Amino acid sequence: MDFASLAGFCLTWAGYTVFARRKAKTAWCLASSMQWYRVEWMLRMLERDMRVADAAILSNLERVIGFFASTSILILAGLVTALSANIAAVEVLSSLPFAQTTTVEQFELKVLVLILIYIFAFFNFTWSLRQYSFANVLLGAAPAVKEDEISSDDRRRYAISAAKVIDQAGHSYNYGLRCVYFSMAVMGWFVHPLLFILGFLSVVWVLYMREFRSRTLQVILAAEGRSLDQVREK
Repeated sequence: MDFASLAGFCLTWAGYTVFARRKAKTAWCLASSMQWYRVEWMLRMLERDMRVADAAILSNLERVIGFFASTSILILAGLVTALSANIAAVEVLSSLPFAQTTTVEQFELKVLVLILIYIFAFFNFTWSLRQYSFANVLLGAAPAVKEDEISSDDRRRYAISAAKVIDQAGHSYNYGLRCVYFSMAVMGWFVHPLLFILGFLSVVWVLYMREFRSRTLQVILAAEGRSLDQVREK
């Protein structure tokens, strides 16, 4: 039961990642709508002499991701500590009502799964930070408004490239957040595999509703006169 639920967890996580990536190419979602706004942001950035506000926005984004990266390290430290107190933790879990009988080996396996998840989250958060630092460099190297030798096509190409770097950073941040969400489902595994299954299925449902059917997405699309059911043309 433990290994079956773990296999279902991995397949569900990987399957939703592939599904979300492909669906974003044919329908509006938070990721695709934000990419459109990022291109518009970079185009307007090239029209400004003073770009302090643009740099401040990138700094705010980096600050939020830095918080999650630091939190991942702290959680990893706590999980490693839990491995050294495995016997006491198993006794606590055994006293919970409706909890499945857990051996020390099973407890260590579940903790190791959480450790792997947060290592993956840390790598995604730090890669997102690096990509935002690349975007800062592109912001500093952006052509000035009065550089007449640069054509409008070149400016647009530069804006799209800069927006794509920021978009990739946003994707890495999103992958890191998914690690945090799915780790919440693993917590149910310590009680019972069925609670674990219910947990990761609930996480997938929440992620889908937020990314593709949320009120926030409707408002974002409405700002440009679009609708949620409009199919995106690329």
